[in-house]
Amino acid sequence: MTDAVEATGLIKRYKDVTALGGVDLAVPEGSVLGLLGPNGAGKTTIVRILSTLLRPDGGSARVAGADVLDEPREVRRKIGLSGQYAAIDEYLTGFENLEMIGRLYHLGRRRSRDRAHELLAQFGLEDAANRPAKTYSGGMRRRLDLAGALVAQPPVLFLDEPTTGLDPRSRSGTWDVLRELIAGGTTLLLTTQYLDEADALADRIVVIDHGRIIAQGTADELKRQVGGERLEVTAVDPARFSEARRLLEPLGSAPAAVENHDRSLVIPIAGGAAVLGEAVRLLDEAGIEVDDLGMRRPTLDDVFMILTGHAAENGEDEQDDRHEPALARKADR
Repeated sequence: MTDAVEATGLIKRYKDVTALGGVDLAVPEGSVLGLLGPNGAGKTTIVRILSTLLRPDGGSARVAGADVLDEPREVRRKIGLSGQYAAIDEYLTGFENLEMIGRLYHLGRRRSRDRAHELLAQFGLEDAANRPAKTYSGGMRRRLDLAGALVAQPPVLFLDEPTTGLDPRSRSGTWDVLRELIAGGTTLLLTTQYLDEADALADRIVVIDHGRIIAQGTADELKRQVGGERLEVTAVDPARFSEARRLLEPLGSAPAAVENHDRSLVIPIAGGAAVLGEAVRLLDEAGIEVDDLGMRRPTLDDVFMILTGHAAENGEDEQDDRHEPALARKADR
C-alpha cells in the first residue's frame, strides 16, 4: 500500500529548544494516524511542516507524492487543514466563507456554491448559513472551520485537535463525517487530546513526547504494552478498605493502586475471569460489601499516563497557529 504521508528524520528547533528531534512517520493511503502527546510535545509542529506552513531544520517529507519543500504548491492542492483555532472570516456569513474557499480552489462559482450548501447541511449549520460568522458560538465556528477543510474534497486531511470545544453531540456528528470520508478513501492525520477520539478513529497511533516518538502501534497494541487487565473494587465501608486490599492484592500481578479517596482499588491482574471469581469469593467470605467490582482493560488514558507521566490535557500546543491554517487551504493561483 502506498503511503499518502511519509516523513523521515524531521527536525525543528526554536532557538535553544528542540521541538522535533528526528521524527519518522508513514500514513498509508486511506488510513488514519492519530498523533498523541502532551501539550508542547511537537504535534502541531509536525502538522505545520507537513502542510508547508513551516520549514523543517532537517529531514524530509512527502504528502500525496509531493515533496513539502520542493513542491509546496502541489502539496497545498492535495490537502485540507483544520488547526486548533477556527480560521474563518468573521464578517462573512457561513455560506460566504465556504464559497470563498471553493473559489480559491478554482472550483468555479456553481460548484463552490453547491459544495458550501452540502457542507453546511453536513455540519448542521444550515439555519445559520446567512449569518455573519462573528455571531457564531465557539462550537459553530469550529464546525465551520472543519467544513472549510473539506470544501475541495482533498485526498489528505490534517486535523489538529478538530473537536476541541465541541459539545458531545457535535463531536459525535464530526466523527460520523470523518468516518464517511475515511470510508471513501481519504487519508487522515489527526492530533487530539481526546483519547477516546483516537481510539475510535485511528488505525494506528503515534505517541510523541519532547519532540520524539516514544511509542506507536494500534490502540490494542499500545494497551498491551502497558499491561493487561485491571481488577477494580470500590468498598461500601471505608473502614474495611484496608482489609479488602489485604485480601485482594495477592491476586494481582503488581501492587494495587488506590483511587477515589481511599475507597477504590485498581489491581493489575493476569488471570481474567478466574481472578474476578476468586475476588468475589474472598470478599463474600469476609463479609465485605462493595459498591462496584469488575475487570477492565487498560484504556488509552492509562497508556498516555504511563508513557508520558501525566494525564492528557486539552489546550494549546507548542506554538500559536491561530492565523496559519487559512494559508494552507488556499491553493496557489
